[in-house]
Amino acid sequence: MTDAFAPAPRPAHRLIASQFPPIGLFDTVATAADLAAVMELVGWTNDRLVADRIARLAESEWVYGVPNASIVMASFLHVAPGGMRFNGPELGAWYAADDIRTAAAEVGHHLRRETVARGLPTMTRTYRAYAATLLGSYLDIRGQQSTRAEVYASERYDASQQLGEEVRASGGAGLLYDSLRRRTGSNVVAHRPRNITDILQTDHFEITVLAHSHTVDVRKLSR
Repeated sequence: MTDAFAPAPRPAHRLIASQFPPIGLFDTVATAADLAAVMELVGWTNDRLVADRIARLAESEWVYGVPNASIVMASFLHVAPGGMRFNGPELGAWYAADDIRTAAAEVGHHLRRETVARGLPTMTRTYRAYAATLLGSYLDIRGQQSTRAEVYASERYDASQQLGEEVRASGGAGLLYDSLRRRTGSNVVAHRPRNITDILQTDHFEITVLAHSHTVDVRKLSR
């Protein structure tokens, strides 16, 4: 089967928990040298994992000096312990969706898993929404859930992480894939920070889930 490539949806939507407030560390510096100095000053490079991760990114991939640069870089430098679907724990990526409803379904799934893990009946969390333009051509594996069953495994990421890191290592922009949480939705993962452009914070949402229900309640908050 020949690989297919396609552009990312425009805009691509991402939800970030409001418990992680935006810190403009990368937004105002003018050079890579300034950025390294600021990171050291605020203690980011004292975190061995963060220091190792930024070392894995060529300086040409660093995003700084533009609005919301810190949001982008944080997605690559602060990573879940086991990684995510298309990235391992060594370096993060930017995940987004074709529609804000798809993004809500995705974060709602992970919030429900956290609810179950913590032994709680329900959880509510607020999120900031971002819209961005993702440049590049993405490996398109939409519609391939049967032929790439291991990559689409609902609760296992070993095969999908291997594929994602192979795409990153080859210089690829990332992948387009079907959402497993919203039947008609699709997602994109961007492996190149510099491809994430025109980032705008849009709305705030409150998402509530129940431990033993797949229903995701989404409420848009007033600005």
